[in-house]
Amino acid sequence: MNFRSMEEFWPFYMSQHSKAGTRRWHFAGTLCSILCLIYAVMFNWWFLIFVPIIGYGMAWYSHFFVEGNVPATFGHPIWSFLCDYKMFGLMLTGQLDKEIKRLGKRPVLQAY
Repeated sequence: MNFRSMEEFWPFYMSQHSKAGTRRWHFAGTLCSILCLIYAVMFNWWFLIFVPIIGYGMAWYSHFFVEGNVPATFGHPIWSFLCDYKMFGLMLTGQLDKEIKRLGKRPVLQAY
């Protein structure tokens, strides 16, 4: 399925993150990758290698072992990357529960 915008992709993305554990692993992975990026810029550029390894590693773990699905990144890498940061921001500000309730009222298309 082709998505034309992040707004179209967002409900699908959230349907692939239906379990709170999956979302928590994503939050931890994104936070750790941001901290690795900051460390790399400030102290050691070689640490940049850990940014995607930690970020994607923790997220993919959650898909395979918590959610039991295939990461949306495999089919839609750019939209998934952007939506991960949107989900991270909503979690950081305490707005994700409200967004989940809002999305629960809309039909979600399956892309696979």
